Amino acid sequence: MEVLVSRRSRVSGSRAALALAVGAALTAPLAFTAPAAAATGQYTVTALKFTVRAGAGTCTIDADLYRPAGVDRRHTAPAVLATNGFGGSKSDGSTDAIGKAFAARGYVGLVYSGLGFGGSGCLISLDDPRVDGAAASRLVDFLAGTRAADDGTKADYVTRDGRDDPRVGMIGGSYGGAIQLATAAVDHRVDALVPLITWNDLSYSLDPNNAGVRAVPGAFKWQWTNAFYLIGEHQPVTAPNLDPSRINSIPCLHFVSNACETMRTLNTGSYPDDKMGPLRSCADSVSPVSYLSKVEAPTLLVQGQADSLFNLNEATATYKTLKAQGTPTKMIWQSWGHSGGRTDPASGELNLSQGNLETSYVGRRILAWFDRYLQHRRGVDTGPSFAYYRDWIADPNSTYATASRVPALSDKLYLSGDGKLVDNRGKVVPGSREYRNALVPTSHSENSLAGAAGLPDPAPYDTEGTYLGWTSEPLTRSVDVIGAPKATLRVTSPATELVQNSGDAADKLVLFAKLYDVAPDGTKTLVHRLVAPVRVPDVTKTLTISLPGIVHRYEAGHRLQFVVAASDDAYFGNKGVKPVTITNSPRHTGVLELPVVGD
Repeated sequence: MEVLVSRRSRVSGSRAALALAVGAALTAPLAFTAPAAAATGQYTVTALKFTVRAGAGTCTIDADLYRPAGVDRRHTAPAVLATNGFGGSKSDGSTDAIGKAFAARGYVGLVYSGLGFGGSGCLISLDDPRVDGAAASRLVDFLAGTRAADDGTKADYVTRDGRDDPRVGMIGGSYGGAIQLATAAVDHRVDALVPLITWNDLSYSLDPNNAGVRAVPGAFKWQWTNAFYLIGEHQPVTAPNLDPSRINSIPCLHFVSNACETMRTLNTGSYPDDKMGPLRSCADSVSPVSYLSKVEAPTLLVQGQADSLFNLNEATATYKTLKAQGTPTKMIWQSWGHSGGRTDPASGELNLSQGNLETSYVGRRILAWFDRYLQHRRGVDTGPSFAYYRDWIADPNSTYATASRVPALSDKLYLSGDGKLVDNRGKVVPGSREYRNALVPTSHSENSLAGAAGLPDPAPYDTEGTYLGWTSEPLTRSVDVIGAPKATLRVTSPATELVQNSGDAADKLVLFAKLYDVAPDGTKTLVHRLVAPVRVPDVTKTLTISLPGIVHRYEAGHRLQFVVAASDDAYFGNKGVKPVTITNSPRHTGVLELPVVGD
């Protein structure tokens, strides 16, 4: 079916759907502009089906082809390939908005439902390069003009750099972001990537251990993970004309079997040694961290600050890896992510459902990225290496600041035995304090889906006796923290020491580190409700914790409070009661390091 539409076509979609689908350097207000064509063009949309080999099976892909008016064999155009976020399809408001937005700007668009979603077949395989990446590569064949859709349609009007090499970029968020890296890892014909709010290491995303030891599992992020699992599994097996390739077997209806086995293991709260190999293998197979060495396409990473599912540390890890291996890479930390953030017009932030590519900073950066790498306009400025949104700046034209790199850890605060956070080791007072966990969670950071759905969520809290906190003096000036703070400390837990080598990592100590902003009136803010879950590898050794990255101004008169809590109700926690003592003295004390950026 083919229809003619113009840029006036209505593009709809809620903020939540958009978030799910697209879902020490000096700083300065950003003054970045990029040459980009206005969205003035008309285009046709044609529904297509493709039958492709993907992994060990054959899958049907449901896609829409967007062809700008005037594009033909003699007047070719580069292409943009995109797919949906988890649980979406080619037709949801935030996915088809990509096709509309770029077709109106002169790009051929091919937007498709990911495997296992919408009208596409096969099981959900979590953006596995061997399956989902291979399927997307067959769509690149179509854009090269070397294969036809099932009805015989061919695209012989995409700009090519060689007989079988179409000029094609990819864009999309979350699940639609990881597929780009998976595709580029198996098909080097892809010329440019723009992954938004996506993961680097699915083990860290869903079972995070911020102690930085991948061999030790973390604390299961049960709310987020089970929500996505239910989204995948709820699809009815009795739906009319449901592709049989989308049905596995009870109790694993729509996912590949190893994904279901991983879910069962995580939900037990147990990590026996004999389960760890399959658990890691499943996560590694679908994590960019395991295949980024194969990604050569220039990549513009866009990650959300309000995101407890895929936090800023994920994009930073991908950015550093790509940059170190010579892949052209830049990174933006925007406001919105899976947990909310700003997409209203007054914010100046990207909202594809509004089509504001030319009028948002991130939108202009995306257009410039594609101008440079798809249009081959070599004089185009693709912007700074690193940029970040500042929510304390009122002017939407000045909310972004830039840096030549991610700011380094620069300032140190010390944990004193009297509960103070001091700026000099000599001010540390000797002392020990203890907390112990209950058998139920006693701290709250978030209801994970509340931010994405725009629902109310109680303020974060910690229950007396189940956490320890260290609080600074009121700040004499504002302090801007840009990046991931780091804490180094020593915990003592004799009860844990007796069982931590039992052969089940669930017996190791779990704790949660976080950083509050305390206002003069005592009101506490947990920045974007982010916490750092830790399963302590060995309680007899010093522990280093990398907290989630933030972009936050601590105003003059406010205080910083570093907290170590025994539990968090968005995560699985300790097995049994494990009392913890933290001792501080001037010579042996905990240290909190902050990446502070000056004015």
